[in-house]
Amino acid sequence: MQVSIIAGARPNFMKIAPIIHAIVEARDSGADIDFRLIHTGQHYDKKMSGDFFDQLNIPEPHANLEAGGGSQAEQTAAIMIRFEQELQAHRPDLVLVVGDVTSTMACAITAQKMHVKVAHVEAGIRSNDWTMPEEINRLVTDAITNYFFTTSAMANDNLRQSGVTDDRIFFVGNTMIDTLLKNRSKFICPPIWQEANLNDKNYFVLTLHRPANVDQEQGLKVLMEQIIEHSNGLPIIFPVHPRTAKALTGLGISAPNLHFVEPLSYLEFNYLVERAKMVVTDSGGITEETTVLGVPCITLRDNTERPETITVGTNELIGTDPKAVKPAFEKLFSGDWKKGGIPELWDGKTAPRIVEHLLALQAQEVK
Repeated sequence: MQVSIIAGARPNFMKIAPIIHAIVEARDSGADIDFRLIHTGQHYDKKMSGDFFDQLNIPEPHANLEAGGGSQAEQTAAIMIRFEQELQAHRPDLVLVVGDVTSTMACAITAQKMHVKVAHVEAGIRSNDWTMPEEINRLVTDAITNYFFTTSAMANDNLRQSGVTDDRIFFVGNTMIDTLLKNRSKFICPPIWQEANLNDKNYFVLTLHRPANVDQEQGLKVLMEQIIEHSNGLPIIFPVHPRTAKALTGLGISAPNLHFVEPLSYLEFNYLVERAKMVVTDSGGITEETTVLGVPCITLRDNTERPETITVGTNELIGTDPKAVKPAFEKLFSGDWKKGGIPELWDGKTAPRIVEHLLALQAQEVK
């Protein structure tokens, strides 16, 4: 079985790394499976993609479509055109896409139009918020996927409700957690640790990038002021996403305890997350990592596609109203934050389960 694995944006690399490792292990043990890694180039900043190949032991891509930049429509079109050429030159038995970025949807569509089957890792998650580009990507991808690898029972239910039959749904767990647990002992202390004189559980990590939080300058300013005001003077480490950096220009937001830093590598960022008093974010993937690391987390969104981080984990969804920051911080400082637990099958063994299913599907095809 020849599998083309698609990656293009920062979250993809954490998800594909363990799958590649599991395929190599199975192949080297005599299984009839191999892979071709396709980097769409959706993220082209080194901190947003290049570092992951080194830190997560991912081989250099067999092909780079170099389809970064432009609007979402332009990027989608560029990926589809170039991936079609890739499939014409190197036709696989299966295209494996992960997550919910533009590359995921674009490559799934292209593969199906060329009659190549598609497997979607992290299928079935839903925010039910159609203002999010990621939600559109999820819906379109899952509408044309052949095999669904899921992270939760709720994702399974979402797929069933959309008409997917159980024989195509495989509840395997979360490959992001495979990567997290494998690399936990390798986390790297970033320079800001010494520069800001940080101590364990005595600082905050902040990430913001979603339009609801960063597109309106006045709203972003009020939100930042609330976070600063209620942080009790503890350091706030803010790795600034390029989108957010643009929005922050000219706002004049500063405080003695607020530290803007360049985007961090995976191993550096999670070094900070693991030791933080709390993480404040609007990212979905980070809430999965804080859940497994046992770190309190608040999500500045009105919805989430990862409800298990709330029902089981350490995350709380507080919305986008800046007034919600104060009670959340007060709850943290009072010592009343929930302890949380680990969702089912988030055990670091998801990728081998995926490969096992792929081999079983191949055996069925042969019959």
